[in-house]
Amino acid sequence: MPIQRRRFITALGTGAVAGLAGCAQLGGSENDDAPGVAGETLTLTTTTSTDDTGLLDELNAPFEEMYGVTVDTVAQGTGAALQTARDGDSDVVMVHARSLEDEFMRDGIGVNRRDLMFNDFVIVGPESDPAGIEGMSSATEAFATIAESESTFVSRGDNSGTHTKELIIWEEAGVDPAGDWYRETGQGMGQVLNIANEQSGYTLSDRGTYLSQRSEIDLTILVQGPIEDGPEILANPYGVIAVNPAVHDNVNYDLAMAYIGYITSPEGQEIIDSYEANGEQLFFPRALSEDPDFQQYVPEGWSSDSAEN
Repeated sequence: MPIQRRRFITALGTGAVAGLAGCAQLGGSENDDAPGVAGETLTLTTTTSTDDTGLLDELNAPFEEMYGVTVDTVAQGTGAALQTARDGDSDVVMVHARSLEDEFMRDGIGVNRRDLMFNDFVIVGPESDPAGIEGMSSATEAFATIAESESTFVSRGDNSGTHTKELIIWEEAGVDPAGDWYRETGQGMGQVLNIANEQSGYTLSDRGTYLSQRSEIDLTILVQGPIEDGPEILANPYGVIAVNPAVHDNVNYDLAMAYIGYITSPEGQEIIDSYEANGEQLFFPRALSEDPDFQQYVPEGWSSDSAEN
């Protein structure tokens, strides 16, 4: 079913928030008798979309104050963020490409994955729309039409979550993109939007980054994602995963789990739910649900039998 706009469930009650906040102060600067984590640094590798939109500034500041710690954010594409964690240079990752996340977990590098939030992808381009894709209900048809018309398409080309999704759509469309019209940049989402704007080209963007930059560029949404009843293939869920201390004993696992607990708590989810840019909500909370998806904790297709083989 298409993703619908979901507001944060206030019925969880202020008591739960207050109780969680009381526990979360352990180790923070407000409790001198608590175990000593004050002064420590948590390294978070994450996507450019969470950083470009400004969400992390809002989300991390209360956590830093609560614990008396610093969150060192390294914004990369999802593939690079996961590779940094594989190399033992990250404590926790926040990314948005489930296939790459599943591989990361199957390899034993990541543990305790949690659904965090979602938005969606949109296909944006110049208002003149030379390929004529505006209003199409199929992302694959839109991509095929862009390729057939050889209209400029700007790709991130960086193994990010957005690039991974783009390649899935090209494959579904039966198109192997190549030629002067297809331009790979190796850049983050913000830069790609600027390049597409300068070149009057099309690109695939997460809705959050596009909305945060909309006032500075002339690109418009031509094909909507599922938040606005567009195709489900443009869904964009985010997850958060701790790096396994059994693989990298240098990681700050305790602080990573505290961070995961915070951003999936009522307090963290409310910050995500209320964060806006240019009057638009950029992300929608997903960690708390009356009907939780227990498959979020394991890679797709995982079973105890497959783990033994």
